[in-house]
Amino acid sequence: MTLIKSLKKKKFLLFNIFFTLYIGVNLIGGERGLISYFDKKDTYEKLIEEKKALTAKLKNLDHKISLINKNDPDYLDMLYRQKFNYVTEDEIIIKLK
Repeated sequence: MTLIKSLKKKKFLLFNIFFTLYIGVNLIGGERGLISYFDKKDTYEKLIEEKKALTAKLKNLDHKISLINKNDPDYLDMLYRQKFNYVTEDEIIIKLK
């Protein structure tokens, strides 16, 4: 009986303690907590870097396609020679490492 009476007297203090613990636990853990924030921030930065790399590759590919569409004979000849290792008899092959 004395326990119930003492809890009734201190209910405001107990409410504040549990409320503070609840806010503290949810601030640190959980889906929207501090740890989750840093994990999502790292993932976002990795995705930004991946986007930059893919944009650079796409730009390079667009340049190559534009050279082919312009029917640049030097570029097409270079691609043909690289792909099929084709060399005429009067040419000298110079390989660079």
